[in-house]
Amino acid sequence: MDRKIVLYVLGAVALGFIGFMMMIPEERNNGVVRLPWLVTVDPRGRTQVFGFRIGETTLADIRDALGEEGEINLFSHPAREDRYFVEVYFDQIYLEGLRADFVITLDAGQEPLKAMYERGLRISQLGSGGKKVKLAPHDSEVLARNPIRAITYLPWKSLDAEILKNRFGEPTRMLREDTGVTHWLYPAKGMDIGLDENGGVVIQYVNPAEFAAIMAPLLNPSGQSEPTQQPPALEATASPGSP
Repeated sequence: MDRKIVLYVLGAVALGFIGFMMMIPEERNNGVVRLPWLVTVDPRGRTQVFGFRIGETTLADIRDALGEEGEINLFSHPAREDRYFVEVYFDQIYLEGLRADFVITLDAGQEPLKAMYERGLRISQLGSGGKKVKLAPHDSEVLARNPIRAITYLPWKSLDAEILKNRFGEPTRMLREDTGVTHWLYPAKGMDIGLDENGGVVIQYVNPAEFAAIMAPLLNPSGQSEPTQQPPALEATASPGSP
């Protein structure tokens, strides 16, 4: 092959690699090891993972750590339209070289959320029966100061039972749904790992005191109990997505 052609090809490959690397966002770990299996609970019973403490870390803190604003929306509960939840979706976040999506659920009172719902800029009907509301800018700014109530972590890479056991340890309990999803439950850490038959994984983190909100629909899937302030993202764990 002509020397000039070889140099041209090598140069094109190098530029392509540089371009690809530039597409991967810079991680903002700030000295914190942010891995999904490094989960602790502090003396006050608050779950800590990714360097975030549930019930204390605010949305503003999350945004600063991830370097992204995320997409914030308010939802009404599918079973009761007078119950509201706020979620912030972060797409394709890289932490410790691992790519995943995050859904952050905020801790907020029902009365303020009702007022925000009524001030919403746009309402969309969801297939589940609930509604999604685009918040007014001022309300989004206010909610940035609220602490988080739950974290849902959706890795892009498929995992299997052996990997989960090696990284997260033996679960306290395992429950299998009719959909084929198996839940690995760690109530002492406030963690639920949903694993489907294709290796798709969804991991939910709450404070241990809130773990009953995850357990309730698993133990009584057809029950008509009073809805808790459970984020809509948790409903999606019935079918974790594959990468």
